[in-house]
Amino acid sequence: MNKLVSKKAALALGLGVLAGCQGARADDTSDEIRALKAQLKRLETKVEQQAQKQKQTQVEIHEVRTHPAAVANGATPAVSIAPLGGPAPGAIVATESAIRGLPVAGAPSLYINGVSITPGGFIALEGVFRDRFIGADIGTPFQNIPFGNVRSGNANEFRMSARQSRVNVLVEGSVNPTTHLAAFVEMDFLGAAQTANSNESNSFNPRIRHLYATVDQDDFGAHLLAGQSWSLVTMNAKGIIPRQENLPLQIDAQYVPGFVWARNPQIRIVKDFDKTFWAALSVENPQTTFGGFTTVGATAATLPSTLVYNVAPPGGSLFNSLNAVSLNHMPDIIGKAAWDTAVDGHNIHLEGFGLFRDFYSQVNNSNQDTPGWGTGGSALVSLLPKQLEAQFSGMTGRGIGRYGSAQLPDVTFNWNGTIDPIPETMLLAGLVWHPTSDLDLYAYGGEEFQTATFSTTQTGAAVNAFGLGNPLFSNAGCSVPGSTVCNGNIHLIRQLTGGFWQKIYQGAFGQLRAGLQYSFTQKYSFQGIGGGAKAQENMGLFSIRYYPF
Repeated sequence: MNKLVSKKAALALGLGVLAGCQGARADDTSDEIRALKAQLKRLETKVEQQAQKQKQTQVEIHEVRTHPAAVANGATPAVSIAPLGGPAPGAIVATESAIRGLPVAGAPSLYINGVSITPGGFIALEGVFRDRFIGADIGTPFQNIPFGNVRSGNANEFRMSARQSRVNVLVEGSVNPTTHLAAFVEMDFLGAAQTANSNESNSFNPRIRHLYATVDQDDFGAHLLAGQSWSLVTMNAKGIIPRQENLPLQIDAQYVPGFVWARNPQIRIVKDFDKTFWAALSVENPQTTFGGFTTVGATAATLPSTLVYNVAPPGGSLFNSLNAVSLNHMPDIIGKAAWDTAVDGHNIHLEGFGLFRDFYSQVNNSNQDTPGWGTGGSALVSLLPKQLEAQFSGMTGRGIGRYGSAQLPDVTFNWNGTIDPIPETMLLAGLVWHPTSDLDLYAYGGEEFQTATFSTTQTGAAVNAFGLGNPLFSNAGCSVPGSTVCNGNIHLIRQLTGGFWQKIYQGAFGQLRAGLQYSFTQKYSFQGIGGGAKAQENMGLFSIRYYPF
């Protein structure tokens, strides 16, 4: 009996010891869990502190870029002067920016509460000599090169002008490190109101070149532009970014035939994919230009008086009443894609675009819509890095004349008064060479040509010819001085041009550049009665430009 009691006591004691051990082990596990939780919380706190420090570092980097004076002084002053932040332009963009007088990184800027105000532009004295009189300033109206029947075309022309001088200002502010606001305003003095003349006071007025605002959201690669700027069809040197357009470098303010461009009010949306591939859509202000004539044999005739069509409605409120506006009821719509890459150190920029236009008219009080379209693109290749760039661009379509430097017409009219968009092709090739850091040489060749678009009717024995390039139009007097028998519808305008820009001075007081340009331009008419007409123009231009900023 005692042995049984002893065994029971021993068993109870063992179970008690085992329970005590298990309780102790449970307490140890709970302590370990609490310790792990505490350690995890400490790690979370440390990660959060690290993220806050990283965010603060980004803000400080942003402050350095957008407001260098703040870091130098240890605080953010309300007003200061410091260099403009941001990446400096490279390659052809740097050359373009310098010659156009654009504000770039490093330019002196006024900072007001973190918003930078950067002036730019240049003061220019320029001159042009033409071996055939056109009666134009520093921008050449190529379609006005005279055929042989224009007596004044036998005279030379020389002019000097300060009117291409420009003033601009770039205003930039960043809401946060990824959201940026900007506005750009640029004006020159190539406006000409009715009182403008060269007689005594040379009283010419300023005009808007650019007036737009932008919003850039780095997180999404999204960009918005609203205002007046280069049309989306204008070729770029990099991406699809304002102030990085690839413009011909020459002095002539009308650029080169074959160069596709316009400046007009627009709303543009751009999406970039890692700053390598770009896609954009733009809605732009429309305008229609008209061309072609109607004739009966060699005698001018008009469309029936019962037809109402929009060849030249007078300007209304806030327009110049002497300048025509066209009937348009929807904007020009442009889509564009661009790609930037590099192969063995050679930068390459490729882009393509499409354009849709709507031409609007009334015929016998009935509204009519006629579509127009265009497609094109460009390529810019660095043949020798930082030394030699080659480019090619083109556009083809119907009703695209307003987008070419030669300013050939968009549309003509059929015999019944309906609009007929004119087929046209524009081509341009160019080379830019930088043999030294102070010298830039360029050469361009371009052309714009249209296809005849016409109709013919017969009234009794009379044959009525309409449209553009109708073979029944007479060119019999185009080479006879003083003759009025010269229809001369333009078929082709082409040009070869070259020149250079030499940097004379660059330092604390700005920059001084001088440039020379020579161009040879030809104009051909369509074939008609008496054959075709031809004219040519030799021009020499010079420029002296001072860039204060």
